[in-house]
Amino acid sequence: MATIDGRPAQYQISQKILRDIMEHRGREAVAKVNENGGVNEICRKLYTSPNEGLSGSQADIEHRRETFGSNVIPPKPPKSFLTLVWEALQDVTLIILEIAAIISLLLSFYQPSDDGEPIVEEEEEHYSWIEGLAILVSVFVVVVVTAFNDYSKEKQFRGLQSRIEGEHKFSVIRGGDAVQINIGDIVVGDICQIKYGDLLPADGILIQSNDLKIDESSLTGESDHVKKNESTDPVVLSGTHVMEGSGKMVVTAVGVNSQAGIIFTLLGAAVDEHEAAAKQKKKDAKKAKKSGKDEITNNSHGHPQGLKSQMTVDSITSDDGAGEDGEAGKSGGGGGGHGGKEKSVLQAKLTKLAIQIGYAGSTIAVLTVIILIIQFCIQTFVIEQKPWRNSYANNLVKHFIIGVTVLVVAVPEGLPLAVTLSLAYSVKKMMKDNNLVRHLDACETMGNATAICSDKTGTLTTNRMTVVQSYICEKLCMVTPRFSDIPRVVGEAIIDGIALNSAYTSGLMPGQNPGDPLQQVGNKTECALLGFVNGLGKNYQTIRDSHPEDSFTRVYTFNSVRKSMSTVVPKPGGGYRVFSKGASEIILKKCSFIYGQDGVLEKFTRDMQERLLHQVIEPMACDGLRTICIAFRDFVPGKANINEVHYDNEPNWDDEENIISNLTCLCVVGIEDPVRPEVPEAIRKCQRAGITVRMVTGDNINTARSIATKCGILRPQDDFLILEGKEFNRRIRDSNGDIQQHLLDKVWPKLRVLARSSPTDKYNLVKGIIDSKVSASREVVAVTGDGTNDGPALKKADVGFAMGIAGTDVAKEASDIILTDDNFSSIVKAVMWGRNVYDSIAKFLQFQLTVNVVAVIVAFIGACAVQDSPLKAVQMLWMNLIMDTLASLALATEMPTPDLLLRKPYGRTKPLISRTMMKNILGQAVYQLVIVFGLLFVGDRFLDIESGRGQPLNSEATQHFTIIFNVFVFMTLFNELNARKIHGQRNIFQGLFTNPIFYSIWLVTLVSQVFIIQFGKVAFSTKALNVEQWLWSVFFGLGTLIWAQIVTSIPTRKMPKTMAWGRGHPESEYTEAIRLGEERYETLDNDKKPRAGQILWIRGLTRLQTQLRVVPTSKPAG
Repeated sequence: MATIDGRPAQYQISQKILRDIMEHRGREAVAKVNENGGVNEICRKLYTSPNEGLSGSQADIEHRRETFGSNVIPPKPPKSFLTLVWEALQDVTLIILEIAAIISLLLSFYQPSDDGEPIVEEEEEHYSWIEGLAILVSVFVVVVVTAFNDYSKEKQFRGLQSRIEGEHKFSVIRGGDAVQINIGDIVVGDICQIKYGDLLPADGILIQSNDLKIDESSLTGESDHVKKNESTDPVVLSGTHVMEGSGKMVVTAVGVNSQAGIIFTLLGAAVDEHEAAAKQKKKDAKKAKKSGKDEITNNSHGHPQGLKSQMTVDSITSDDGAGEDGEAGKSGGGGGGHGGKEKSVLQAKLTKLAIQIGYAGSTIAVLTVIILIIQFCIQTFVIEQKPWRNSYANNLVKHFIIGVTVLVVAVPEGLPLAVTLSLAYSVKKMMKDNNLVRHLDACETMGNATAICSDKTGTLTTNRMTVVQSYICEKLCMVTPRFSDIPRVVGEAIIDGIALNSAYTSGLMPGQNPGDPLQQVGNKTECALLGFVNGLGKNYQTIRDSHPEDSFTRVYTFNSVRKSMSTVVPKPGGGYRVFSKGASEIILKKCSFIYGQDGVLEKFTRDMQERLLHQVIEPMACDGLRTICIAFRDFVPGKANINEVHYDNEPNWDDEENIISNLTCLCVVGIEDPVRPEVPEAIRKCQRAGITVRMVTGDNINTARSIATKCGILRPQDDFLILEGKEFNRRIRDSNGDIQQHLLDKVWPKLRVLARSSPTDKYNLVKGIIDSKVSASREVVAVTGDGTNDGPALKKADVGFAMGIAGTDVAKEASDIILTDDNFSSIVKAVMWGRNVYDSIAKFLQFQLTVNVVAVIVAFIGACAVQDSPLKAVQMLWMNLIMDTLASLALATEMPTPDLLLRKPYGRTKPLISRTMMKNILGQAVYQLVIVFGLLFVGDRFLDIESGRGQPLNSEATQHFTIIFNVFVFMTLFNELNARKIHGQRNIFQGLFTNPIFYSIWLVTLVSQVFIIQFGKVAFSTKALNVEQWLWSVFFGLGTLIWAQIVTSIPTRKMPKTMAWGRGHPESEYTEAIRLGEERYETLDNDKKPRAGQILWIRGLTRLQTQLRVVPTSKPAG
């Protein structure tokens, strides 16, 4: 018989039976477990131990993977490069250009016999053929560059997702020890330790539980938390969240065999089927249109069930649903009742700007074509009175190509690319700054942040806690006392109360190197208390070993409502002892007895409580210490002492209020959590940057005030509010207990510290600030959170930061950015990167719009004045490549500087293109247009060269028009240096050499331009220039730098405010159209449907939105 690691290779329970168990709930699940002999018998059949777990041998783990599968859900395969090329080819303007180029190409070979004119010269025919091909090649280059960018981006996102999944670990027992392993390494038979805040990585059956409550809404849709225990409902499922309690489970299904995995597999198949059905539907619609039959209508009425299932898939895959990531509305658009966040500030402004530019560009493009055709017709048929010849079709096509090329140049195709590149580059760099970005748009949103609501513990403080003061038997100690100095009965009770009434997942581990301090694992407050036990000279692990968790009668786990934890432990001689620990003022209210001097038991009167509060707890809190009280209560079957409770029948452990009352106070300890040394400076930077920092904590108000003062959130001269949760609620609610916005508006502007607050208080504060209309521009709020109940506040905030170390899986899932070091300073870096993204896009716009304005006006005026565009189609496509792809790469990769934090946030209603930027754009446009038109009309005489004006359409290129093209490119290249500064700075070279990408691309573009001019010839409609003509090109290019200094000297404040452009509001009809998507316009009223032209210009921003993807922290089942 085959064996694996000393045990039989054949398991005694099949995957089918395990799956059958997992498909049941409640009592039915209990019955199914019992049918198979109970959970311990199932463990035996899986060759695992409830206490020791798996051995951990590689042979055993691999065999389990082969038998039961791996804990991974295979991702959807990435799109191939060819698929991305095909998608890039779907661009409407490129399709039009391709068709026109092909027609031009075909017509260049066609010489009609009825023309009556001599055949064109061979060189001219050759030129005509190459121009059409050159346009196609240029389009191909644009398509390949776009596809390559999309391919690289997809690869980067998958790498990011793999990193996130690789960092997601879970606690399992192997070889008797609790170890952290990657969730992908979990196998069937593993014993997992589950605790508050976990996202369960696999299906399992509970072995032991303490007050366990699970949120199963992700699988069942049921919003109420489900109580789980061994006797009533022992089945727990992957992808569900632990909202309260702790426990142990044996893993019974992983990966695609888990309940979440089965749903994901079905969902993937359903989506593929839906996509295939959608394609077939389009084909059927075309056939029906041709045959005049309404097949689609008949089919849809004939199969109501099919329609229902299709609607279900629609709801799963629609933009406003949760989608694959299960993050409903997280990256969605604005209101409309879809439950998502508003469109980001930058997105809203870019949407409106792109539409405005698109309209202007399309208008000029159409006018250019019309004027060129009208002039050609007047010149040919009216003035010269020539009859129509077939060769004239080629002329008309050339005019059409010029018009389409103007359109390509005018429409900001590079805008989505610039945004994506800037965000992707920033996200990659932000990882090094301990910001793991899950939602790309959160990056730029942080640049507009006006308020940060921060936790205290771990974010503003080090989260390495130690007990520095203790009050035991009426003695206040500033150092850890010796155990012998404490009355024995009190000392032993304190040690047991800490060791047993703490999560067993909390502990102190040896440092990585000899001499390193002990590592705190788990809850840091409990680690501080366990360190106090060690300081007393006792070993907490020895006590835990003699009291395994499954021996506890009941555990009332810590939550934000209780603010305490209590554990019921059986006493050796019979009876029970209830240990309780928590916030000192809360526990002391439940105490009726206290140990006085020499361990004498005393009644704990109201006066003694007040004295203890004022003389011990408040001074500790004012020193910034967190105060914890430890107490106990005994239940005995025999004769009871004054502080004990006699019982005849088993106490009702569900009656928590009566159980946790009349306690005996053992001690109060003060726990220090020092402020991080870098935090005060980080908060000063925020304040200088116009960002208000508020501290929201569950700690005592005195502790909170002390820490806030040390951090710099509060200053002695400031007149700000510090409130506790109760007072905050009293101020913001009316007589009926309902929250009123006008009452909230009286509180939040001056509020700086909210102490003793619950997650609900945090959510109400965040929502109140966001919904407020006190400010002219809506506040942009960032929030930090680490607990499971912080989820609503993290989702409501414009940007939610979860703690990477202390944060629960639930908090991470609800967040936009994960702070991998739990440090407030990393939030400041996120602000810098966010503002840098905003500035990078503004720099790109300042550069691109200058080129747009000049190129479009030159083409238009050229068409009107000389019946031809001085810039040929291929030349404008090269310009488009410079200002779109290459410029977006160069300008979107600038590094942030500390100067970004010296100005206020841009604000939601401030225009994207400021008056300073518009001044620069128009100023440079005026200079370039004067130079270009000067060269166009008098340049031939000035430079003593043959004029290019009035040349036949298919004639050889002239030096005249080549110089115009070359000067325009050189002015554009040197203006790219100017575009790096958008706030009126004079030193345009500052920081230039800190960005190698910029100057590398700039030099490559320069060399390419030289090559095109000297060797491009017929392909680029150029003629080689001599040294003098090159010097003039460089001279006019350098002139843009000097002109920029003159433009900068013009006072911006004297410019009219109407010059600012690109004010965006998330609720515009255009952004709503984008959010809905083109395929769903049928649902809108006719008067609200965007016209075809609007859809065309919206498409670029639609692409941008699809690029602002959600990266989940982990897949539910792997």
